[in-house]
Amino acid sequence: MSSSNIALLGAVAGFTIYLGLPIGRLRGPTPRLKAGLNATAIGILIFLVWDVLAHAWEPVDQALTDHSWGTVASDGAVLALGLTLGLAGLVSYDTWAARRRAAAHRTDGPGAAVAEPARDARTQAGELALMIATGIGLHNFAEGLAIGNSAAKGDISLAVLLIVGFGLHNATEGFGIVAPLAAEGERPSWLTLLWLGLIGGGPTFLGTLVGQRLVNDTLSIAFQGLAAGSILYVVIELLAVARKAAVKQLTTWCVLLGLLLGFATDAVVTAAGA
Repeated sequence: MSSSNIALLGAVAGFTIYLGLPIGRLRGPTPRLKAGLNATAIGILIFLVWDVLAHAWEPVDQALTDHSWGTVASDGAVLALGLTLGLAGLVSYDTWAARRRAAAHRTDGPGAAVAEPARDARTQAGELALMIATGIGLHNFAEGLAIGNSAAKGDISLAVLLIVGFGLHNATEGFGIVAPLAAEGERPSWLTLLWLGLIGGGPTFLGTLVGQRLVNDTLSIAFQGLAAGSILYVVIELLAVARKAAVKQLTTWCVLLGLLLGFATDAVVTAAGA
């Protein structure tokens, strides 16, 4: 199979993320449906944090087994740095954005006060959806690297299996991206969904291109660490939304459903030995 065909299939694997995004266009979802969508997204993202960190830790774990202490130190430091930047970076950005919104509110006239809570909720939901798409995009870039690396090593059957597995997996991730918007009853435009899909799914294609030309565990670990930190921050934010919904039983079952969906769509990748 040619390099261009592998790259095309990598693009398909990334853009299956669009299968879940139209859920964000639901008209007037009920409070329980919004809470359920939010909780299911939490389950999917918790699975992703585990999955990303497990893959990022594999080279370090192998180096520990081989007593290769230099590799342990360097790869471990790269993972720690990526995780820190992904998590702390988004916390810093969120703090900066909150201060910016507060400063903007102080410059508005008194008549704008009534609209502030609704506008804040919409703004925060949009920012959270963007953060989720960014975190998933970093993760998908690393997945693309795995596809490209497999093809570069001549293992085409593994590359194809990874494409199928990641494609199934990404189909659930679009659902996670739009969950904050659904939770606030905000109906995104088709153009917004297009951009969110490009941010979340496009890096799979880019990673496939890079991975065919660059086989580098350290680069993959760095992106996996960034992705894990970003997604972990989003999980914390979505848990706060879930607590406000005050439907504990529904939230619990839907978080479990999201976790099971994550494991189910990852089954093909695991069978491929990734």
